[in-house]
Amino acid sequence: MEIQDFLLDLHDACHEWRLLHLPSVPAMERDEWAARYFEILAAGYAAQPPPPASSAGSHKGRRKQSKAKNLLDTLLERDLRWAKVQQKISGTFRSVTGVAAFCRIRSYLSTMHKQGHPMLSALTAVFHGQPLPLAWAPE
Repeated sequence: MEIQDFLLDLHDACHEWRLLHLPSVPAMERDEWAARYFEILAAGYAAQPPPPASSAGSHKGRRKQSKAKNLLDTLLERDLRWAKVQQKISGTFRSVTGVAAFCRIRSYLSTMHKQGHPMLSALTAVFHGQPLPLAWAPE
């Protein structure tokens, strides 16, 4: 579970950066973390078995992907896209408080979407002071 260890290490590093009251992650360290993340994903893609050979009379359309492949695709794109869009539109955040607020809101909305709640309903609930509860999966 290399990705799990990586994410736990990254979490610990973020905690240390917050304790040091750093305004941002040093660029070289950030780039090292990003490179490691994409190396792990590349290794995951390389470890995927080749698609099965098609047989006569098989179903038409796209073949079902494995759960591991779906996870790799999700880790590569889905939750990173919004941050890149924000960066592209505004170039940067103006303050650490702005970054924290943006990430908190996007995290909540992403979680609500993954749990099947409409985003508008989730936001409306927040503004009425009754945010929807997060459903935690048992370990």
